[in-house]
Amino acid sequence: MSELLSSSAFWMFLSIACYALGVKLQQRTGSPLCNPLLIASVLVGVVLVGTGTAYQTYEQSGTLISFFLTPATVALAVPIFRKLDVLRASLLPVLAGAFVGSVVSIVSVIGFSRLFGLSDVTMRSLVPKSVTTPIAVALSDMLGGLSAVTAISVVFTGIVGAILLPSFLKALGVKAPVQMGLSIGTAAHAVGTSRAIELGETEGAMSGLAIGVAGLLTAVIVSVGSAFIA
Repeated sequence: MSELLSSSAFWMFLSIACYALGVKLQQRTGSPLCNPLLIASVLVGVVLVGTGTAYQTYEQSGTLISFFLTPATVALAVPIFRKLDVLRASLLPVLAGAFVGSVVSIVSVIGFSRLFGLSDVTMRSLVPKSVTTPIAVALSDMLGGLSAVTAISVVFTGIVGAILLPSFLKALGVKAPVQMGLSIGTAAHAVGTSRAIELGETEGAMSGLAIGVAGLLTAVIVSVGSAFIA
């Protein structure tokens, strides 16, 4: 049993199985609360705690899964290509929306961190929470943050955004597919985009585009303003 629990292959297949279960539950219930990533995280976490397995052991199994993040992200270009006409017509609003969203995300993290007395290291780790993980971790390292805290905050932000944003935006009167997709992608990166794709092809395309645009803009804003994030 101990050999099985120390096997990277076991934890990799367990992660995939738990995620597949989450997908099935979401398809059957249609509830945003049944987010596959949330379900997989909870189930794998329960098994880790229940078996007393160190996180470092599980982390080794993530190498192969992480390998597929790049092609999965590149695949988001497909719906963008299909909606090039919409993109051309909405290019300025997309850039403006992503810029404003990135600034608000950064400023709100700094403001709330000061308000609740969080340490500077924690604040720097949380600053890039709304962009995709590779960019967020690189920015966190540049700012002197903790990459582990950053990765957790990115996942948490994405899950919460995927669950709450569609309903929240509709409650605010945001119904246009371009606006919906742009808002979700800017605030909740790839996890939110998976939810946006379920809402419609235009929402998914705009959300996928927002991941790259918001990531680039956040990197520029953080680089220019890094002297003030202290």
